[in-house]
Amino acid sequence: RGQIAELVDIFEGKIVAALESLGPVAGRDVAFVDTAGGSVVEAVQRLGAHTRHLRREPDAWAGEPPASLDVIVGLWSAFRGVDPAELAAAERLLRPEGRLLVVHDYGRDDVSRLRGDRPEYGDWSRRTGPFLAGGFKVRVLHCFWTFETIEETREFLTAAFGEAGAQLGETLKRPRLSWNVAVYHRSRLLPSAR
Repeated sequence: RGQIAELVDIFEGKIVAALESLGPVAGRDVAFVDTAGGSVVEAVQRLGAHTRHLRREPDAWAGEPPASLDVIVGLWSAFRGVDPAELAAAERLLRPEGRLLVVHDYGRDDVSRLRGDRPEYGDWSRRTGPFLAGGFKVRVLHCFWTFETIEETREFLTAAFGEAGAQLGETLKRPRLSWNVAVYHRSRLLPSAR
């Protein structure tokens, strides 16, 4: 496993706590889009959630029974912006009080400096962007990749991210990187609210 796996466990703990707070997910029927397994799914199952997997393409959801889910969760790869067809498919599957929870990087942190310009770092998080203008609210989780020493941090950054990592490592004053994660969330829109 190693240090990076431990860091991921810490982040996933924050993410699972946010999913429970915004869902909730404990004891409920929860579908993960494009994520059949992994630590987040396992942690939600430990909370007593009944989970299932939905493929990323909403057309594949046609065979799913309507109003059969309490929560739909997308982790990074699903709901890349707000596509009306995806939202309509999700709303068809959600029960009247159902929740849609979408996890993406938020940006404005050290980790985003490693990955370059991405829509989730700017457009998606603006009031006029697809999520907030599309009826979602956002909760930002402030996470950190924490290492024992600055030298260890720099070694990791260079090994994992090459020149971009080395450049970021030279700017660090502490052995940690900031990482902001957004959980965009909204309730199912009832016909009268549309």
